Amino acid sequence: MDLQKPPPPRHQPEGCLVVAVRLPVRIVVLVLVVPVRMVWDALVVIGRLLRDSVLRPLGRILAWAGRAVFVWPFVGLWRYVLTPVGRALAWLGTVLLVVPAVWSYRCLLTPLGHALAWVAGGAGAGLAWLYARVLTPAGHALARLLKGTGAVLAALGAGAYTAVAGLLRYLLVVPARWLYTWVLAPVGRAVAWCARGAGWLLGLVATGAGLALYWTCRVLFVLPAFALWRWVLAPAGRFLAVVAREVGEALGHAWRVAGRISLAVGRALGTLFRWIFVEPVRWAYRTVLTPVGHVLRDAVLRPLAEGLRAVGRVSREALATARDTVRQARADFRRMLFGEPRQPAAVDRREPTARDTRTLGRSTTALTKD
Repeated sequence: MDLQKPPPPRHQPEGCLVVAVRLPVRIVVLVLVVPVRMVWDALVVIGRLLRDSVLRPLGRILAWAGRAVFVWPFVGLWRYVLTPVGRALAWLGTVLLVVPAVWSYRCLLTPLGHALAWVAGGAGAGLAWLYARVLTPAGHALARLLKGTGAVLAALGAGAYTAVAGLLRYLLVVPARWLYTWVLAPVGRAVAWCARGAGWLLGLVATGAGLALYWTCRVLFVLPAFALWRWVLAPAGRFLAVVAREVGEALGHAWRVAGRISLAVGRALGTLFRWIFVEPVRWAYRTVLTPVGHVLRDAVLRPLAEGLRAVGRVSREALATARDTVRQARADFRRMLFGEPRQPAAVDRREPTARDTRTLGRSTTALTKD
């Protein structure tokens, strides 16, 4: 496993230019980055405070309001309106469409289809008999007739074809072959040889012109550009790369150092704020306000609460007495205006009264007594 590990990177020796650039760049970058990092940390703290104390409660309120305004009405509409209406429509569609369609398919279309299939089977059998017994023998007879006619016509046309072919051979083919062999082929070879010579000459001229143009462009453009790249641009690029690398490393180093400085400053400010404000307030609350509050609670608030409860009880009793007095006065006034109310009439019950109840010593009862 050790043999498979990549070798550690070797650090190249740094020149005096890198060392001379690094220190002032880091000092300048640190001076510039420390305020930015402190402002950044302050903004981060303020953002976290706003997120925890403002944005999250506001987000919860907005989420609840969004659910109350958008989600719950649609849920209620779906659950209590659309679902019952859909079920009712489904039942209505089943009753009005599906059941009649199934009945018509079973009782009408199926028997009709069976009847049509039986009729189509009979028609197919008739057509098959017609094809086998009538059309097939007629087709065979017609094929034999056409075959005999074709043989006769072929015998008649063979002699005419031979005569026409010989005439065309001696009138067209033989003169055309002689013309190609002794006229067109020599002329074509001469034209091809001339074209090859002209192409070689043009290639030679183009090669010379290309070489001249190549060396001209090389001397006028390539060599100066190569010298400019090698002796000017490459050293300047290396120097700028060194400067950019050192600036980047300085920024990273300064950002980390500024973070530590900002953390120390923040802790110092927090400690100072705690010593100046929090600890005195805590001490005042524990040593002054809490005892004073206990004294006020025991000496003032509790007796005051007891007195208020006693006043409340007396007030409730006075109100109840006044309410009863007003009710009695209203009843007396109604009695003076309209008189005494009618008493309910006595109802004759089957049960005897207490004096005339049945006894064991007498034979009479309340039902047989006059």
